[in-house]
Amino acid sequence: MPSIKSDRTRTFVDLDEHFGAHNYAPLDLVVERAEGVWLWDVDGHRFLDCISAYSAVNQGHGHPRIQAALIEQAGRVALTSRAMRNDRMGRFLKKLTGVTGFDMALPMNTGAEAVETAIKLARRWGYEVKGIADNAAEIIVFSNNFHGRTTAIISASTEPAYRRHFGPFTPGFTFVPYGDADALERAITPNTCAILIEPIQGEGGVIVPPEGFIKRAWATCKEHHVLFIADEIQTGFGRTGDLFACDYDNVKPDILVVGKALGGGFYPVSAALANRPLMELFKPGDHGSTFGGNPLASAVAEAALDVIVEEKLPSRSRYAGAKIMQGLRATSSPLVKEVRGRGLMIGIELSVKAKKLAHALLERGVAAKDTHDYVLRIAPPLVIDDDAIAFLLDTYREALATL
Repeated sequence: MPSIKSDRTRTFVDLDEHFGAHNYAPLDLVVERAEGVWLWDVDGHRFLDCISAYSAVNQGHGHPRIQAALIEQAGRVALTSRAMRNDRMGRFLKKLTGVTGFDMALPMNTGAEAVETAIKLARRWGYEVKGIADNAAEIIVFSNNFHGRTTAIISASTEPAYRRHFGPFTPGFTFVPYGDADALERAITPNTCAILIEPIQGEGGVIVPPEGFIKRAWATCKEHHVLFIADEIQTGFGRTGDLFACDYDNVKPDILVVGKALGGGFYPVSAALANRPLMELFKPGDHGSTFGGNPLASAVAEAALDVIVEEKLPSRSRYAGAKIMQGLRATSSPLVKEVRGRGLMIGIELSVKAKKLAHALLERGVAAKDTHDYVLRIAPPLVIDDDAIAFLLDTYREALATL
């Protein structure tokens, strides 16, 4: 059983607490190195990673192919800015649009930046194509959502903790209960330019919508001349057992927002994707990013995409997720209210604070994190094998019994 309270660990925790802003409440696990699905702390103890940097390391930690691409490109040129062209961005965008089935992509760095890009593009379309009066465009968002932390995006949130004392807020967002297709249809007005939706809500507690809701929401958008924006920053690139969570419902969004695993765990890379008539509403000077599409990011993301496709990570996620869900559901406990999810995006809803189970797991060598107080997320890298799954399930049963 690993100790997470050593003097060496405490030294690093104290440094973080003294010099860093207290905007997170992390596990007191001080990671020194990582490989595949495993983490090692500063005392040499090994932990199974069931957080995956919030789905940013779907390919596993330190994937050699992505690492090699990073090192090779870093030795050539890392950054040019968009003031000039580079020999990597076009190749990366060709691969990204080919994998996702869109005409064009606008590369950014973080997920929040990509969401902001989608919001701006949808509003531009609302004014220039749909004919909405200036500054009157509305975007429908859903209760319990999480799309990022910028001022505009928290204006689209219903979570009080994300909004408290950060106002005034950006107008133009209409709120609808997640999973309520009738409420969505009632909320649409002539000023509605888009809906912004997570196909499965991650940060909100791994909330899987009712069967058929995503397909009906998409059809409602088509009927009312409204754009369908899918935020697949967490659900994308195999996490839910399909390449994208929207694939489960055979839905293709008008704007697809991606990030996290696009950087392969090495570098922040994100993008908003759309077909040509929509994306070409952006003209030079309308939007940008100094680092977006830089050569280093492009080389890393191209390799990250190759790994996802060639190693068949979506199907590996589907298999491993089914096996883990089966094992979790077979473990009977009055403390467990529900086990839900899809692929390797799994939530365990408890009748006690999930932080207690997270700590019990950590003491036994599994790193998992709570969300929304009563939900523990299980989201290991998609490369998890049968031995690691067995270790996870055995440890879960043991930790649950201690509560």
